Amino acid sequence: MRADNALDFVVAIPARHDATRLPGKPLRLIAGEPMVLHVARRALAAGAREVWVAADDLRIAEALEGAGVQVAMTSTAHASGTDRLAECARIAGWSEDTIVVNLQGDEPFAPAAGIRAVAALLASSGAEMATLAAPIDEVGTLLDPNAVKLVRASDGDALYFSRAPVPWPRQAFAADRTRMPEGGPWLRHIGIYAYRAGFLQRFAAMPPGRLEQIELLEQLRVLEAGHRIAVALTPEPFPPGVDTAEDLARAETLMRSVGWTR
Repeated sequence: MRADNALDFVVAIPARHDATRLPGKPLRLIAGEPMVLHVARRALAAGAREVWVAADDLRIAEALEGAGVQVAMTSTAHASGTDRLAECARIAGWSEDTIVVNLQGDEPFAPAAGIRAVAALLASSGAEMATLAAPIDEVGTLLDPNAVKLVRASDGDALYFSRAPVPWPRQAFAADRTRMPEGGPWLRHIGIYAYRAGFLQRFAAMPPGRLEQIELLEQLRVLEAGHRIAVALTPEPFPPGVDTAEDLARAETLMRSVGWTR
């Protein structure tokens, strides 16, 4: 139960059945239960007023029966999770001021504290969007194009997101690219977002920006259009999400490990 003065927010989880790298991903089993069910439980544990799953397949809705969440059946033609959530918001009928947390459907270990933190950051910052980051402590992650990096200003707002190692440590990497340079922290973006429902609709209606098309990072559309994205360090680690069969096997091991309570 939430106290009367608790932050009021909703969580929306985009769940596309036919993911390219892992078809049927929302329904893949982890410890005997569909992944989308685990994600929904993380959202419920965070204290959201409502939890919605934006699905494109009736089998996802069936897997969530009795879970205490609502399902919006959305179009199979959406190009992105943002488009899917914009339709979900219209179906749910949220007011323009409603704080919506976009929790990815492949994050079965998302910490409840992190979900609450991104909603609180949006409310306190006045930015159009909010997201989280974590320090990078391995040079392999810094150089990995699949790990999105970000640079933020002194006020905490995002300056840029990139698949490249930014900022580029010129002198350090000129000497040695096998270890982390000094002068960090370098930051890895965690793909959880919060925005007001009204801005979610405007975001989905924006044409893709040039930077977004180059980096294939949708959040760059917001920056290129001149809007703010507030960034905070996550209060708890976000274990890796599930995007491949290998990730699924690791998730199975983690879920079954003793002491998993978040």
